[in-house]
Formats: sequence, structure tokens, C-alpha cells
Amino acid sequence: MEDAVRREVREETGLEIKPLAVFEIFERIMRDKHGKAEYHYVLIDYLCKVTGGELAPSDDASRAAWFRRQDLATLRLTDGTLPVIERAFDRKDLYLKSK
Repeated sequence: MEDAVRREVREETGLEIKPLAVFEIFERIMRDKHGKAEYHYVLIDYLCKVTGGELAPSDDASRAAWFRRQDLATLRLTDGTLPVIERAFDRKDLYLKSK
């Protein structure tokens, strides 16, 4: 999984990263208009440290940018994403000290 995280981040952002820890695992089920499961995702969030590269959008993104924590609430994010990011910010020092 860590190799896949490194590869995806590099492909999507141009950044080299070191995965420090699995931060959260949760599932998201998207239902159709009849309530039947249409899409079922298992999401694994990693806390990572940037080790190199240069932030740049890939061919499937129009832009890539760094944001300050206080500006995250102004972004259009998928439901549930902001609370995960906030928890990661709150706990990141615990992970960084151990690595």
C-alpha cells in the first residue's frame, strides 16, 4: 500500500513523499435513487511527509496548490473530507515525533 501511495502522489502532484502512518480507514457508499448501493469505496488516509519534488497538477487536474489550514473551509471538498484533514492536523505532531 505504501508503494501505491508514493506512486499515486507522485503521479497526481509531482511530489515525493514518505508515508508515516495509516491515519484513518473508512468506507463511503454512494446510493442510487432507489437506495441501492451504486458505488462502494474503502478509503485509506495516510499521513505523509513531503521529501522532494515540486507541486504541480497532473494531466487530470487543472491546478495544484498549497493551502493554509485556516483556508481549507473555503474549498469545495467532498463531504467528510474536511473533518479528516482537521483531525490529521491535530494529531500530526504525534506521528512526526515517532518517525
